[in-house]
Amino acid sequence: MTTSTPSRARSSSPAGPPPATAGPVRHGVGFWAVAGAFLVAMAFSTVPTPLYPLYEVRDGFSTFMVTVVFAVYSVGVMVSLVLAGHVSDWVGRRRILVAALALELVAAVLFLSSAALPMLLVARFVTGLGVGMLTATATAHLHELHAAHRPGASAQRFEVVSTAANIGGLGLGPLVAGFLAQYAGAPLRVPYAVFVALLVLVMAALALAPETVRRPEARPRYRPQRVSADHGDRAGYIAAAAAAFASFAVFGLFTSIAAGFVGHTLGHPSRGLAGGIVFAVFGGAALAQTLTHRLTPRAKMTAGLLAEGAGFLTLVVGMHTVDLAAFLAGGVVAGVGAGLLFKAAVGRVVAMAAPARRSEALASLFLVAYLGLSVPAVAIGVATLSLTATAAMTWFAGLLLVLLLVVAVLDRRSPGGR
Repeated sequence: MTTSTPSRARSSSPAGPPPATAGPVRHGVGFWAVAGAFLVAMAFSTVPTPLYPLYEVRDGFSTFMVTVVFAVYSVGVMVSLVLAGHVSDWVGRRRILVAALALELVAAVLFLSSAALPMLLVARFVTGLGVGMLTATATAHLHELHAAHRPGASAQRFEVVSTAANIGGLGLGPLVAGFLAQYAGAPLRVPYAVFVALLVLVMAALALAPETVRRPEARPRYRPQRVSADHGDRAGYIAAAAAAFASFAVFGLFTSIAAGFVGHTLGHPSRGLAGGIVFAVFGGAALAQTLTHRLTPRAKMTAGLLAEGAGFLTLVVGMHTVDLAAFLAGGVVAGVGAGLLFKAAVGRVVAMAAPARRSEALASLFLVAYLGLSVPAVAIGVATLSLTATAAMTWFAGLLLVLLLVVAVLDRRSPGGR
């Protein structure tokens, strides 16, 4: 879905839209600084993905424990979204971004200090806290920097860059970590050391980004994030939230236990291969989001629903036939569908939310999305205690198809989806 923005809507007139003019150069530089910080932070959040089998061997825990570790990360994200995901609307975008990156840096140091399971749990929780503060804030900041730098211009650059930073970053982390784990020494230390340096670098770069929020003279009374569908189009918001949940259900699978499936069920233990597969899935999602901006909202939603459903069924067939190619192809197609659904969800919420509540609306959306990231992955982990991984994934595929059907029905009832 092509995101409509307030500035874009104001540009319409009987004589046609005014030509886009470049705003202050600092807003353009700041746009790329925030995009870089967003990319690095999201990449860091998925660094452990191809490393989980190494932790399993080192400490002897099961696939279920991997999902527990992943759930701790998701709990951190959701706690942070509820407590701090919306406060940048009055505290300021840059201040929250710096705090979020500082938490990511603390998590990286914790990973470096010990590879034991208790430290892994703490480090993943801290990582989640940082990501929860960052996602909605960085998305809103990029939107505002783009509008200030290119007033009257299309929102396409914002959509492409925010998507590439968010979804592309999630895929880049496993690729870098898998490559380093496969070919560099100390596979449970070197990837984190690399990201310590990157996080410090992007924190410094944020000094180039101007603040886009004018602090109110009287700061609003603090309250935790309210989860609300009251943002101008209730049916549209519910449809967007359901689409985000379905999208992140696929992303959660590949950032938690897919590496174990590839190594154990399909018999390919290479860390580099595991990271490459996750990168291919997220890369397909990011590429699809980038290349489909001309599609109508309904066409984009329909294509996303069909691709995610068909891709996940192909992935399950690959597991049943022990066929790596089918597993990879299904994962990429499912990733394409999930990427389209998530882009539609973010675009719809950005378009409908009032500027003063944009970060709040996005934080609520990401809260639902991260429920999708964690709950299905943990459910699969629990199922593997009594079922084979292939059987658990088959049941998950059936439930996912039902969820996608629900999204289709909700979207059809929404004025924004027509």
